[in-house]
Amino acid sequence: MLTGKQRSYLKGLANSIQPILQIGKGGIDENVIVQFDEALEAREIIKATVLKNSEDDAKASCEYIAGMTGADIVQVIGSRFVLYRESTNKKVIDLP
Repeated sequence: MLTGKQRSYLKGLANSIQPILQIGKGGIDENVIVQFDEALEAREIIKATVLKNSEDDAKASCEYIAGMTGADIVQVIGSRFVLYRESTNKKVIDLP
């Protein structure tokens, strides 16, 4: 669970990164969860986009993916969301 200070710090980091994953009309399946899991392990913080043709909204998708990957939700704005999970092998981000 992230504190307010940690969440604020991560939001600042997320401003400069581009979305690396998209959720489209196919929705969220096992392959999407695996991609998010691998991306979180490699980068610790990721930004993703939910396309307009997707059945789910960004908040619901974000909550589901966070639950399945063990990640913390940093923020959800419009159709984009940011997730954080500390890497077990390559810890890069030091939280305040």
